[in-house]
Amino acid sequence: MMKVNKWTLGLAAVGLVTLPATTQADEALSPVQTALSSTVISGYVDTSAQWSVGNAKGYTTGAPPGYAFNTPSKQDGFNLNVVNLTIEKPFDAQEVWQAGYKVDMIYGPNAVGWNNSIGANSSDFAIKQAYVALHAPIGGTGLDFKLGVFDSVVGYEVYHAVNNPNYTRSYGYTFEPTQHTGLLASYHPTEVIGLAAGVADTVNAGINNRSFLAPGSTKGESDKTYMGAVTLTAPTNSMGFLGGSTLYGAVVNGFNNTVYNSSQLQDDMTWFYAGTTLNTPVKDLLVGAAYDYFSTAGSPSAVNVGKMWFDALSVYSSYKVPDTKLSVHLRAEYMWMEGGTAAKLADPTGSGTSVPTGLADRIFDLTATVQYDLWKNVLSRLEARWDHAADGSAPFNNANHNAFLVAANLIYKF
Repeated sequence: MMKVNKWTLGLAAVGLVTLPATTQADEALSPVQTALSSTVISGYVDTSAQWSVGNAKGYTTGAPPGYAFNTPSKQDGFNLNVVNLTIEKPFDAQEVWQAGYKVDMIYGPNAVGWNNSIGANSSDFAIKQAYVALHAPIGGTGLDFKLGVFDSVVGYEVYHAVNNPNYTRSYGYTFEPTQHTGLLASYHPTEVIGLAAGVADTVNAGINNRSFLAPGSTKGESDKTYMGAVTLTAPTNSMGFLGGSTLYGAVVNGFNNTVYNSSQLQDDMTWFYAGTTLNTPVKDLLVGAAYDYFSTAGSPSAVNVGKMWFDALSVYSSYKVPDTKLSVHLRAEYMWMEGGTAAKLADPTGSGTSVPTGLADRIFDLTATVQYDLWKNVLSRLEARWDHAADGSAPFNNANHNAFLVAANLIYKF
């Protein structure tokens, strides 16, 4: 009988090495190794090169367009965006009462200050998600629970660029909540309907955040954030080409205790979101749309951004060229905010010291992405983007109405 040391057995248990069949039959795994055998390790390395077309060196009177992760340090050069490592134990279909977990870790510039523990210094490491998952066989398909840190229920786009149709983010995504620390329950009464409801500490990210811990907060320890979502999926056997299309709606309401530009943005905030992805009669052509509405109730603090509202409407299309590795993705978006909001975001204290945000009260943007997956496990795409300030202001780059970006994006998935 072949002898294998416990270290090799441990590597085999997590799938890093493969043992001969005779060895696997002869060597019994310990309870710890048996638990590890169902663990899945995955992730990616996200890199890019960006060119801010026509912009002079530096930003003296403006900034790059203010959508998520489009920082000045990324312009006109090569970038490491983020490294992701995910460790997960998914549910076992053989079990009735099931338990699992997920740890989603991010490293690099896109992780700076993303979701640190409350009171911790910002770093280029963050916990994106970390939760215990439970399944209870109650009511048909059963109830699923997540307890810990999980993604918000709002949004068409997600943090992981590898799962988005475009490389750059929309303004709708930029203003949406990201993660919460709390409890989320989901239930599918039928194959058509999916429901989710949750409660969390705060509306903004921050592991173990609390509403009453914000400086000057008037909230009590019982104040929490609430969220709900519904998904409708068209049945494949009766809806023709629309089968599998989805319609999604969500709402989040709670208290934000984020420190914003040295002033306390302590507001009760509400997000309403609706999105859809539709199959079409044209094979391999998908279309989608998303609408975001966000508002604040106004803060008790006299020095802050204060009451505001924000809307964003995006339209998407994706086409996979048959029998090739080529696909094309388009996005058009119109974003509008309460008049004067962009100026308040740039100078929240009213001190006259402007902090450029790259935002206007009205912005139209158009993004075109060509993806060609030549290498195995590599997502490769080239993107062109145009942002236009439609309110007459000139907030982009060095006092421009328009901003043009060309970017190449390579992501290796493992």
